[in-house]
Amino acid sequence: MKFREKRITKSIINLTPMVDMLFLILLFFLVTSSFIEQPNIKLELPSTKYASTSKLEERVLTISADGKLFFQNEPVERKALIPVLKNAFLKQDDKTLIMRADKNVPYGVIIDVMDAAKGAGLKKIVAPTIFEPEKKP
Repeated sequence: MKFREKRITKSIINLTPMVDMLFLILLFFLVTSSFIEQPNIKLELPSTKYASTSKLEERVLTISADGKLFFQNEPVERKALIPVLKNAFLKQDDKTLIMRADKNVPYGVIIDVMDAAKGAGLKKIVAPTIFEPEKKP
């Protein structure tokens, strides 16, 4: 008498759909999450009607309403600003500084900071604002 051999079949779990779903969930959370910028320094940025805001956030110098300077959330004295900026941009090809200043900062302080940035060899200073489009009547 001849017996037939039973074939042993192995179940294979296809992981591709699971990886696709995990990627989509990760992408969803990245797109919908909001990032808090410098939560410890309160600023009221000036608004503009015709220029859109910039999304550069690499090297940020913040000037608070009382004139205090913060470079990447670290307090900096005005006298030490040039060496700090020189060291920060030493190995950078793009010499762009993002200067976030409160709208109530005196104009003289902003000019001092811009002068120090030029003294440190920076090529460009970007000042972000809050975009408020013009209301049409």
